[in-house]
Amino acid sequence: MVTHDDQATRPVLVGVEQGDNQDAVVRYAARHASAHGRPLHLLHAAEKPPPTDAEQRTSPVERSVPAVLAPMAQLVESEFPDVAVTAEVVAGRPAATLVERSAGVPWLVIGHRGSGGFARLPLGSVSWQVATHARCPVVVVRPSAGAVRGLPVVVGVDVRDVSGEALDLAYAEAALRGVDLRMVHGAFHASQMPAGPGMVAPDFAALDERARQVLAAEAAKRASRYPEVKVELHVERVRPATVLAEASQRACLLVVGSHGRTGVRRLMLGSISGEALHTAACPVAVVPSIPSRDE
Repeated sequence: MVTHDDQATRPVLVGVEQGDNQDAVVRYAARHASAHGRPLHLLHAAEKPPPTDAEQRTSPVERSVPAVLAPMAQLVESEFPDVAVTAEVVAGRPAATLVERSAGVPWLVIGHRGSGGFARLPLGSVSWQVATHARCPVVVVRPSAGAVRGLPVVVGVDVRDVSGEALDLAYAEAALRGVDLRMVHGAFHASQMPAGPGMVAPDFAALDERARQVLAAEAAKRASRYPEVKVELHVERVRPATVLAEASQRACLLVVGSHGRTGVRRLMLGSISGEALHTAACPVAVVPSIPSRDE
């Protein structure tokens, strides 16, 4: 049983790889842990190869401690003295290990290029798998994403399937950071293309107004909980992923829902959220949905 005290002291978990730019990921995770008043746990998963010679008498787990995690732990202790940091190396597949651990932490931070053998891809396979299957919010950090103060939190809203979990987290982050919140919705209607004989184009203005009403209703639900958060509603008739990519250029954090709730959909991240991970210029928080009792 997890007590209230256990909940309050659970750490932010950050996946650390061997490779470049890990200091940027760890630095972001430490800053996040500090803002939330939580400790930070560094985790590196090493897949154990079969021993071939005397060099492998020492396990890859043992060799990884000084090579991978020691410099990162020292970075946190030096730059974030208020954050209690622990480090751990385990034997196992990185993605599977992080997904398993995600059930016991409030946040998971991972680098954008979690290689898993595919370091050249725009989004690493480990990052993709973790964002898709994790049980807690996952923040995917690009190496170039620095700390930009004062920019708003942006949350993408699908008015046909609103993720309350994503909206709640976006509001909480905006309040914690003392910044504005932008709720954005994009919809590219196929009927915007030239219509054939007898085809009647829909009332685009009415569709846009309906979307604004949904956003306004979601904002009204949270106004009393977050009276200090200034909210901007933005509806644009363009591909949703394009709206999110553009909004991320001027954001400190982009929040999206994982969109997968039941059955096969639980195995998919969702095309819009997935594309946002590939194209966003700022860190992206992917928030899993909580299944209802009848799902």
